[in-house]
Amino acid sequence: MHSKPTRREITHERIVEVAARMLRHNGYSGVGVADVMNQAGLTHGGFYAHFASRDALLAEAVERAGRDSAAVMTRRIDASRARGQSALRALVDSYLSEAHLRAIEDGCVVAALSSEMPRQSPTLLAPSVDRVRSLIEMVQHALPEGGTPEQAMVIAGTLVGTLQLARTLGANAQGKAMLAAARSALLSQYDPA
Repeated sequence: MHSKPTRREITHERIVEVAARMLRHNGYSGVGVADVMNQAGLTHGGFYAHFASRDALLAEAVERAGRDSAAVMTRRIDASRARGQSALRALVDSYLSEAHLRAIEDGCVVAALSSEMPRQSPTLLAPSVDRVRSLIEMVQHALPEGGTPEQAMVIAGTLVGTLQLARTLGANAQGKAMLAAARSALLSQYDPA
């Protein structure tokens, strides 16, 4: 039986949720303690009652963002599979969708931050590496029987890189065309219908 969360736990989760959203939208350097606390409706002084440092907050935010986006992706995959699609087709279609193109604040934390991840402190690098590994594992589980870990890495890299480039181009005809081209290439190679 789960006990009801305490007020402190609820506040802590609200701070992490705000930081996770800001992190995906603004990158590591664009998340300030004062801004997070303000958006969470709290005073700056209350921060250290919850976190030892900004990096400790950001590490939790990376983990939270990854769990949240994986849960959204899993729901989309399950819905697509219920319509008869393979797991890989559902994953590729969902990841390289126009909705994900526009959903920077709610989308995949790996796509939002991967170019910045290697330059972070060890405190932030560890959860970032975990998120990359989790994405590769999600792809591995979606591959048809006989799919290899190497294929999962290639597909994950293609998904992330394509989404990053499409977001740079914008949620316009060019960005959407990039998504469509990568979807077609991945599915024709790894999940021909």
